Amino acid sequence: MFNKKHNRRDFLSKLGVGCAHVGATTLLSGITNMGLLNAAAAANTSWVTNSNNNYKALVCILLSGGNDSFNMLVPRNQDSYDDYANVRTNIALERESLLPLNPLNPDGKEYGLHPNLPKVQQLFEAEKLAFIANCGVLVQPTSMTEFNSAVKLPSGLFSHSDQASHWQTSLPQDRRALGWGGRLADILHTNNANQNISMNISLNGTNLYQRGNIVQSFAANPNANGSTLINGSSNNNFYNTLKRQTLDDILEADYQNTLEKAYANVIAGSKNNSIEFDSAIASGTPITVPFNSDEDFSKRMLMTARIIAAQANLNVNQQTFFIQLSGFDNHDANLTEHAELMTKLDNGLHSFYQAMEQIGMQDNVTTFTISDFGRKLVSNGDGSDHAWGGHVLAMGGAVRGKKIYGEYPELYLGAPLDTGGGRFIPTTSTDEYFAELAMWFGASTSDLSHILPNLPNFWSSSQAGPPIGFMTT
Repeated sequence: MFNKKHNRRDFLSKLGVGCAHVGATTLLSGITNMGLLNAAAAANTSWVTNSNNNYKALVCILLSGGNDSFNMLVPRNQDSYDDYANVRTNIALERESLLPLNPLNPDGKEYGLHPNLPKVQQLFEAEKLAFIANCGVLVQPTSMTEFNSAVKLPSGLFSHSDQASHWQTSLPQDRRALGWGGRLADILHTNNANQNISMNISLNGTNLYQRGNIVQSFAANPNANGSTLINGSSNNNFYNTLKRQTLDDILEADYQNTLEKAYANVIAGSKNNSIEFDSAIASGTPITVPFNSDEDFSKRMLMTARIIAAQANLNVNQQTFFIQLSGFDNHDANLTEHAELMTKLDNGLHSFYQAMEQIGMQDNVTTFTISDFGRKLVSNGDGSDHAWGGHVLAMGGAVRGKKIYGEYPELYLGAPLDTGGGRFIPTTSTDEYFAELAMWFGASTSDLSHILPNLPNFWSSSQAGPPIGFMTT
């Protein structure tokens, strides 16, 4: 029956061991990732008791594909709405369908939300959520003149792969950059007493945002107890039992080659720490808030809530999370498909905030969105093409909510920021957006030069006040 021969490397590569050890993004990257080996060496740090009071988490939600955020946050006053409707034509939302907002910082305009965001509207009105208008990747503040002369523009502008990467690195001039969440964790990860579990938890596998030199992401499974240890590990049939026993034998072998020994230690750490992680999640505070079990996004938000609820069991003070909601590349069927995605976003955000309230973590957790780019205002027939600046949101008890920050552009063709077809130059940089999140999370102003190297192009710590002002100190 078992007549096929396998060497150790073949066997390990086919077991499907999940990523649990600090830095263990994939099995095959473990040996070459020196950050992983450094983190593994520090894994025996003694434990201390943590409390909710000093715990903080950042939850990053990637709206993958390019969110049509000008149909998420829409001007409602008649003149501005008419400009919007005239340029959007058949992909404009009806003015009467928009959910009205009453921001604490009115700019002389009225705004409304997509009709499928009623729970987000409630969170906004309750001062738990804010929007940052016309945010995007920039190397430096950019005018129309500078855009036309192509001076220091993001590389691969309007490209999905480039722009999604730039949002995750905040270094749009460098395609080789690490993630800003990874750089943040590289600096702060020693604040966690338990070094066995990465500060960075991903609910969508490997991502660039959480990739650092030392800290990589832990891949959590929204459909299991928390991690994915070994394919078939919960099945006790003969084959899977033998597979687990063989893995243990391989990992316990005495290797003479340094790299083989390091590789075995990494996999053994992944195995042991997955068990530790799953045990902590299982014994954490149960989340009783209902989540929509039919939506993958809500399931990922629920697992994030469960991990946060196990913070004391995991013995960590700080965590970042990465979650992806896909399907936003709406070149056609824009109104229908975008509406469905807004419903999923609405349900997931609302249930997650309620869960944070249930466990008393609403002030300790900040959720924020990113996306590849905004979309052009003009219709391409039944959808919209790639653009640049767009609107994002931040949610949590530490957010100065019920406000719209930044500069909402004038929505007519040929406006001062329009590079063509309603494709707007951002007026707020990702560096300013992320700087406030990083400082709230615990980064010092001196850390920011490493986490966000382009930030001095937009803001200096010597200035009075924060870059935007949407986070409490």
